[in-house]
Amino acid sequence: MLDNLFASIITEGTFTGTEFLITTGVSLLCGFLIAALYMVKNKTSKSYAITLTLLPVIVELVIMLVNGNIGAGVAVAGAFSLVRFRSAPGTGQEITSIFLAMAVGLATGMGYIGIAMFFTVIVSVINLILNMSTFGGKEHEVRVLKITVPENLDFEGKFDDILDKYLVQHEITEVKTANMGSLYKISMDVTVRENASVKEMMDELRKRNGNLEISLARPVTVVNEL
Repeated sequence: MLDNLFASIITEGTFTGTEFLITTGVSLLCGFLIAALYMVKNKTSKSYAITLTLLPVIVELVIMLVNGNIGAGVAVAGAFSLVRFRSAPGTGQEITSIFLAMAVGLATGMGYIGIAMFFTVIVSVINLILNMSTFGGKEHEVRVLKITVPENLDFEGKFDDILDKYLVQHEITEVKTANMGSLYKISMDVTVRENASVKEMMDELRKRNGNLEISLARPVTVVNEL
């Protein structure tokens, strides 16, 4: 029974209309499942979600057309080598999802419906579980602290005792002038201690910077669309 489930429905390199409809339907279903589970814990664009959904069925058709035909396979490989994918560099998660969609398309294109569905569910669920867990994550999150000080305040070392009290580490990354040189804006990468009160830290800091602007935020990351 299990062997039949993972056997190919396409024999001798030819396929019928029924087999084509089955493989196409399974490819679309697997592509939709890959895209849906990827979007649960990852930021993505509509374009990328549609790509993940349709990629398996596109690869499936190519494989079905060249299955058993060496000449056609070489021709398709040559045609694909001429295509330049002009897109933003992808993250590890995006590249993994692309390869998963292609692998599913290869499996369905060769008629291995059971393998395609099983592989889609297993890899997507494991990927979701790992994303929801702390696996591979940083113990402490790095944030950006920005402090505005007046030009007549010698800020070097002025806040070190407060920062050491609430932060694991702090490093100045940028100092620039603002408001026609009457203000300095200090940016630093910081790591907040566990259970430390951000409000108390900011209250102490603003007592020393003349109650000027202070902000604590996550680093800004640019999300590129594939």
